[in-house]
Order: sequence, then C-alpha cells, then structure tokens
Amino acid sequence: MFNPGNMEKMMKQMGMDMEEIDAKRVVVDLGDEEIVFERPELNKINVKGQEMFQLQGDHTRQTKASGPSDDDVELVAQRAGVSEDKARDALEEHEDIADAVMALQE
Repeated sequence: MFNPGNMEKMMKQMGMDMEEIDAKRVVVDLGDEEIVFERPELNKINVKGQEMFQLQGDHTRQTKASGPSDDDVELVAQRAGVSEDKARDALEEHEDIADAVMALQE
C-alpha cells in the first residue's frame, strides 16, 4: 500500500523537496495556440537546487486570438484622437500602444 508520508520521507533523503502550488489557471503559450489548464494540479519539485514543475489536469487547446484587444484599440483611439479603425490599423502595424499613438499623432 502506498503511504504518502513514506514517499515524502524518501524524497527528503534523496535531496528532493516538493511544494504544491495553488494555481487557479495555467496557460502554456505555444505561439499561435495555447493549452489552458483550469484548476490544475501544479507542483514545484526542487532537486539539489534544480527546479522542475509538474502540471496535470483537464485542459483545452485553443487558437490564440489575433490582432489587438478591443481595450487597446479604444485606448489608442482616445489618446490619439482618431477612430477605432485607424487605431486598430496602427496597433497592427506597430504592436506597441505607445508607438501606435505616436505614429498617429505625427
């Protein structure tokens, strides 16, 4: 029979320390896709100074939304005094809020 107390003792003897991390959500960024874990089991394992993470749980794989967020578009439009369409175009070209605002003000 498996005894968690014995396992913890054995891990300590081998120089291993495990810490459970109370994560609500974990997102793994794969570039154009994400793997999203809701209510994951996440543990940090330290073996002689080397940190490793163990992640498990139900997950979904999804394509990332492309283009700037609506909040960013609205912010740039307000700061630069332009329409949201112009702000969206500037954000797609410059990708940075400050750079987009400065380009629109020139």
